[in-house]
Amino acid sequence: MSCIVDLCIVFITLISVAASLTIVRLVKGPTAPDRAVAMDILTNITIVLLVIIGFYFKRFIYLDVALVYGILAFVGVIALARYLEGGL
Repeated sequence: MSCIVDLCIVFITLISVAASLTIVRLVKGPTAPDRAVAMDILTNITIVLLVIIGFYFKRFIYLDVALVYGILAFVGVIALARYLEGGL
């Protein structure tokens, strides 16, 4: 059990570093498409974090929440891309 806890701590640390770098790109991004990609990456990081938390706490409802969040994020990114191209 200790090995799983240590592994989850390592994963959460790596995810925190990735989220921090993505937030820097989200704030600093020179163009709107850069910010849109950073927001999409941040949603993917959040999905991974939900899956790891669901695995760690053995609450499989988090997996369902991650799946729904992933679908909604995909639809949102498509809508944002169409808006940035002027297609809406």
